[in-house]
Amino acid sequence: MTVIDAVRSDLDSVRADVDSVIDDFLVEQARLAPDPCLPPMVEVLTGFIAGGKRLRPLFCHSGFLAAGGAPGDPALLRTAAALELFHTFALVHDDVMDRSALRRGRPTVHRLLAERFGADRAGAERSGADPGARRFGVSSAILLGDLCHSWSDELLRRAEAAAGPQPAVRELLHTMRTELIAGQYLDLVGTVRPSVDPVRAAWRVARLKTARYTVELPLRIGAALAGGDAALVRACGAYGRPVGEAFQLRDDLLGMFGDPLVTGKPALDDLRDGKPTVLMALAWQQATPGQRDVIEALHGDPELDHERAELLRDVVRSTGAVERAEQLISVRVDRALSALRTAAMDQAAKPLLAELVARATRRRR
Repeated sequence: MTVIDAVRSDLDSVRADVDSVIDDFLVEQARLAPDPCLPPMVEVLTGFIAGGKRLRPLFCHSGFLAAGGAPGDPALLRTAAALELFHTFALVHDDVMDRSALRRGRPTVHRLLAERFGADRAGAERSGADPGARRFGVSSAILLGDLCHSWSDELLRRAEAAAGPQPAVRELLHTMRTELIAGQYLDLVGTVRPSVDPVRAAWRVARLKTARYTVELPLRIGAALAGGDAALVRACGAYGRPVGEAFQLRDDLLGMFGDPLVTGKPALDDLRDGKPTVLMALAWQQATPGQRDVIEALHGDPELDHERAELLRDVVRSTGAVERAEQLISVRVDRALSALRTAAMDQAAKPLLAELVARATRRRR
């Protein structure tokens, strides 16, 4: 087995361990549910969680190792699982706000609940056409997301029971949650109120909603759990910020050009919503007046079809925005790997963090 194969095997083992903690926790919640309405909701949640990349738990694990922590620590696994349940809350609510039909190649939670409710009411094959079913799906998905938020706190409480109070972890988790919601709000604002400086506004959303939330803060949470010092906190930032930004740029490219069969997401949702991504901001910045007319007409058109979406994609390509985004990703990857080489951290974490750069920035979904 090569070194790379060994590193990937280690990360896959961590992913499996975190999944096991989540699965056991959800089984327990279904068994101890105060009302029989909850186990079917847990079943929906279990299916939705399956198949995720688990990047936040993996970065949390790597931060823990970077501070000298031991793999498999119960407090670490519960903290990592808590991050994933919080992420599930965010995804469920994000899909509601974006009115998305698919996530990870399967129906989103609100869509699945609407279909089940509609089938129960009318036996219809396509219950999504039933307004009552749609409203039920959205409302119950919001509740299920709230439940994930609450259960994330319960897993964190159990982590503290294993390791003792962790005020630094709590403070970082509070920061992560607050920044995510601020970024989500700015994302919504950007679809209805164009910014006078679209590039700056798009980066503001990307850093709050994705970059720090996905990489830097989970990494710092893991480091704090193992008692990491100020030098390690700085190293987490020097490495984590560029990786998180590159992750979001890759997400922008996949949202515009990715194959839905691979990404598991619809091809038109972000384009119809007019998402203010960094990629679209770069395209607008570099576009000719004629190209701007096309972008203005098509980006954010709720009736956008596949033919006109391809026209929009062609315009984005022709502005040079794709090449610019790839350059920005490359620069950030180099910056992160350079910071990693000189970082004051336990050497056991460095191969894992190098592999996670690739997983975050070279992905196809």
